[in-house]
Amino acid sequence: ISGTMSTNEENKLPLNGRRAIPPNYSNDEENEVPEMEAFGLIPRGFNPRDYLRVVDIYMFKDPHEINKQEHHTDKYYNPKLIVRRGQAFQIQIDFNRPYRPETDQFWLEFLMGRYPQQNKGTYIPILVGNVLKPGQWGAKIIHRENNSIRLSIMSSTTCIIGKFRLYVAVLTPFGILRTRRNSATDTYILFNPWCQLDAVYLDDEKEREEYVLNDVGVVFHGNVEDVKSRSWSYGQFEENVLDACLFLMDKAELELSGRGNPIKICRVASAVINSRDDNGVIAGSWNNTYDSGVAPSAWTGSVDILLEYYSSKQPVRYGQCWVFAGVFNTFLRCLGIPARLITNYSSAHDNNANLRLDFFLDDEGKVDTRLTKDSVWNYHCWNEAWMTRPDLPVGFGGWQVVDGTPQETSDGMYRCGPASVQAIKHGHVCFQFDAPFVYAEVNGDIFYTRMEKNGTQVVENIDTTRIGQLIVTKEVGGDGMMDITEEYKFREGSDEERLALEAAVMYGVKKQSIQDTTYQPQTDVDMDFQAQKAVLGNDFKVTITFRNKSHNSYTATTYLSGNIVFYTGVTKREFKKHSFSAKLQPSSSSSFDIVIKSSEYMSDLLEQASFHFFVTARINETGKILAVQKAVVLEIPTLRIKTKGELVAGKETSVIVEFTNPLKQTLENVTLRLEGPGVLRTIKKQFGRIPVNSTLTWEVRFTPMRPGLRRLIASLNSDALRHVYGELNVQIQKP
Repeated sequence: ISGTMSTNEENKLPLNGRRAIPPNYSNDEENEVPEMEAFGLIPRGFNPRDYLRVVDIYMFKDPHEINKQEHHTDKYYNPKLIVRRGQAFQIQIDFNRPYRPETDQFWLEFLMGRYPQQNKGTYIPILVGNVLKPGQWGAKIIHRENNSIRLSIMSSTTCIIGKFRLYVAVLTPFGILRTRRNSATDTYILFNPWCQLDAVYLDDEKEREEYVLNDVGVVFHGNVEDVKSRSWSYGQFEENVLDACLFLMDKAELELSGRGNPIKICRVASAVINSRDDNGVIAGSWNNTYDSGVAPSAWTGSVDILLEYYSSKQPVRYGQCWVFAGVFNTFLRCLGIPARLITNYSSAHDNNANLRLDFFLDDEGKVDTRLTKDSVWNYHCWNEAWMTRPDLPVGFGGWQVVDGTPQETSDGMYRCGPASVQAIKHGHVCFQFDAPFVYAEVNGDIFYTRMEKNGTQVVENIDTTRIGQLIVTKEVGGDGMMDITEEYKFREGSDEERLALEAAVMYGVKKQSIQDTTYQPQTDVDMDFQAQKAVLGNDFKVTITFRNKSHNSYTATTYLSGNIVFYTGVTKREFKKHSFSAKLQPSSSSSFDIVIKSSEYMSDLLEQASFHFFVTARINETGKILAVQKAVVLEIPTLRIKTKGELVAGKETSVIVEFTNPLKQTLENVTLRLEGPGVLRTIKKQFGRIPVNSTLTWEVRFTPMRPGLRRLIASLNSDALRHVYGELNVQIQKP
């Protein structure tokens, strides 16, 4: 009968000529593992109870026990064993009688997925030996007492990441006896930045605490002249988040055997974080209408998004760049890959990666929005993940750019990275993946080009310094800003910068040289544009200053265009037009103030309260054009968070969120959110309206779970006002 053993199930498998087993990319599916695997006919008198039998397996999996403490996994809100690869962990096996090494033989088996195979790393048999070799699977007995033994188990430093099932197998003369399937002994194995042989090894303990273990972070937004920051809850240790992150790899259809490789994981994750072309986690929306979804500005962290996706399997609406980057950061830190969120100010979105952003001007010197396809984002957020790059020449390991925001396709999908930061800095953009695109985001030049009636293009002005002016991330161990621009580029105008550019061009980044164009700028007059710091809902003034360095008198026909824009630099509408003639005396400066009234901008304001001003001036005597553009972001009022009394773990307490409406209009459809990783899961509350000048007060009762320094993060969202945040650090005492 043994020939007809194959079940119906096996016969139906969609096999093809290339592979013997179907694709294996679900960490959740399982196969049946026999408890008795006979070697042939079993004699009648055989009784499994006569042999060594496993009574119990103890995993030391509580947060205070040795495994989670030594593996830095005690913060995960998950009852199962979680260890990091390449580092020993302990389990205890209780048998029905004392273990006799001379005659008894047993081994351990770790299995993953539905088709476990030893050569794929999804079936791992571990024999008990006398010595553990670093970085290789093995087990040795470290303690024996009565019927129990304690084992130290070493996992491989290239082991795949995910959830394994554990069996103990005992050899008898007639077959193998296995323990029953028991989900309590399931073991998660993660990347190990503490282990020198791991591809994600990071040698600085303070950096590991920040980039792997910190579950809150800071997102920098606003613009170069006016950097703003807000907190984001990564929440990588919260309940079910680890399972949700493993599900993302299943969703991305990453073969189980490829899951030990951080390069592959980052590449597929950058595609699955956005919903374009694969029904991924977050649907992006940049058009200020968020029907049947949550406005991107309302999210306070990643947990709600990941858990909603894990349960619904449908894209969560809606995200913009910092939301994609925040969720991506949670995913990377949760699996143990060191990661940080980056903001690039004045980020070029160049449709053809040619290092040239074209802004077309019409006859009057106004920007022609119909012809202008490229845009400059006030800021753009992406992530860096830390890993070695054995697929590249030596020297390109370390921080790698990965970007989950859907901007352009790469190999046919919306994804970006990993691209070596070091390769971008030196212009070696030939190395995979997507380095030319990232290089253009931080290095483009802006060409102001006028279309003549006969169709010829005249370059009127070139701005070589605006793109990628400032690149930042949160500092290690604090909430301040760390300037990392020099990790991406050499100083403007240095020899190294020119060499890096020549290298990038040699490796295929398209660059039009300024010599190719008939471009002779007006060099003896400078024009500058400044905006007063302004609070949302108030009037403010902007100033245009000319400095005439020549001995001639000039007149400048000056045109100011104020636009309400998305933070991506795309215009919604022009709300201010102003032109005037400026008389410029020889060797002197002249300033002109223009008042921007709140009544001019409030009706159309978008959520980031972001304006974009273009100023163009034609020097009448020479016909030359001066051009300058600047983003202005208004100050948005904040939420106040207060606690009542002291906070003790396990004791109910309350927190108060307050907000005063600063606008000259009633706020409608107000939603508040409050969350704090390790303190409370997100709570939402709808308020109908907040009249002018009145204050909303919301009291939330909750019981903090764990002691320590924690952060509460709140957001307010309404039809007319978004991007309102508040935060508070709280110390939760031990009971």
